[in-house]
This record gives sequence, structure tokens and C-alpha cells, in this order.
Amino acid sequence: MCQLLGMNSRLPASLTLSFTGFAQRGGCTDHHADGWGMAFFESDCASPGKGIRHFVDTTSAATSPIAQMLKSYPIKSHNVVAHVRKATVGQVTLENCHPFVRELWGRYWVFAHNGDLRNYAPLLHGSFRPVGNTDSELAFCWLLQELAKSHASVPSVAELTCTLRELVPQLANYGTFNFLLSNGQALWAHATTKLYYVLRAHPFGEVHLKDDDVCVDLAELNSPQDRLAVVVTEPLTSDESWVAMEPGELLVFEEGRLASCSLQHADSKPAQTTSLHPVPFAR
Repeated sequence: MCQLLGMNSRLPASLTLSFTGFAQRGGCTDHHADGWGMAFFESDCASPGKGIRHFVDTTSAATSPIAQMLKSYPIKSHNVVAHVRKATVGQVTLENCHPFVRELWGRYWVFAHNGDLRNYAPLLHGSFRPVGNTDSELAFCWLLQELAKSHASVPSVAELTCTLRELVPQLANYGTFNFLLSNGQALWAHATTKLYYVLRAHPFGEVHLKDDDVCVDLAELNSPQDRLAVVVTEPLTSDESWVAMEPGELLVFEEGRLASCSLQHADSKPAQTTSLHPVPFAR
């Protein structure tokens, strides 16, 4: 299986600390050595949250020179999606490295998946087609195809979330479907088996990475106005209150807050949905 890392923040924030620990899982502290990738949205006055930088590599994240560069690169972004891969479906090639990127409604969409979808062969009849041969990219193409069919014009984050609540269980029926999805406005996370999140806000404290001998005072990296959410397959730090997502839970994060959540029960009853404004933050 693979591992996922995502961040959503109110102000452009750095993922350097989290990625430093996460990259170690790509062949050093864990066996996810079949490639890795990261995509992060960058904002400027002309295109707020639309432009992305996208990096993928077939070497392990623990040894990749590109990953090493990103550990020191001053990444500042509202939304980031990263992935370290343990290949189960598809060869170890660049086109099979997550996250995958596509355009819809004049925005980039970024997707990364952890799990296996068994006997999954959807009918694709739109403009979204996989380049590689992973079940993950196939699922991403189907999701975007169905989103495009469901909305005549650019929907709001709330409308997109409602549609995803209907679409995601159809994919989860095929197997394990832990994923992160972002369009630069929000970060969606779905858990079939394992995902955790933490919410960080002022007053920031000191944290210790679990996968590297690094201790950092978050107050030195963030201003009192900062607020961010980090989502990951396994907790990255040993001294924060990470929250385990429940199987079938779909969360959406906006401006560093948990905006809403829904839970799809195993008996396929309609999902229970809760809007959360505001949400208490882990210290």
C-alpha cells in the first residue's frame, strides 16, 4: 500500500517539516520505495490558487535528489498533496506516480490514492482518460467525468462536496479507497481504512517528527494568524493530537478548518453530514 500526505491552510504555509518526515517513509523508515510525487498550488494576484508545481519521480523519496531539493525549497501553499508509492497495480513508471493532475472548469485538480480497487473497469466516455495503467488514475478520471456531468457550471465547494458524497461510495465498493483531492480551493479526504488529521493554530507548540530526528517549534514557522490542517496515512509527529478518520468518512478542509464531514455506513444508508464552523484546534 501507499501513503498519503495533504495540507490545507488559511495563509500560504510551508510543508517542509511534514515532507521531511514523510519522505523518510519512501524507502527508509517504511517500504514505499516505488516512486513518489508532490503537487502544490501557488497563488498570485493574477491567478489565486490556480497555478501548480508538480513533481514526480520513480526513485524512492528517501533517496531522490528532487525530494531532497523540496525538503529545503521554501514551499508556501494553501493546498498540497503528496504521495509515496508501493506499487500494487501498474509498473514503476513516471506516468503511474501519484499525484495525478487534470483540468476541469478552468482549474487544476490533484488526486492521490492509497489502496486497491478490484475488478474496476468503468465506462469512460468523456475527455478524461488515464495515461498510465493504475486503478488510481482510472478512478480519478471517472470522478472528474462524473463531476463534469453533474454540474452545468462551476460549482461551489459545498456543491462539489455533496456530489462527491454520492460518487465516492460507488468507488469504495470496489475495495480500499483512501484518497486526497484538491482543486486549489479546498482539500477533500476520504478514508476506507486509515487516514489521520491534525488541526494547527495559534498558540503553536513544539513538535517531534516520528520518522526523523527533528524537533521544531511551530511558532517559529507560523504567525498568530496562521491556521492549517495536515492529513496523512500515519501520524507524522509524536506529540500532537492526531484524529483517526472513520471508515467511510469524507472530510473537506477549507482555510485550515474542517468545514464539513459525512459518514457512509456499511449498510449503504444515506450519509450523515455535519457542518463544522468553527472547529476546535489541536494544540
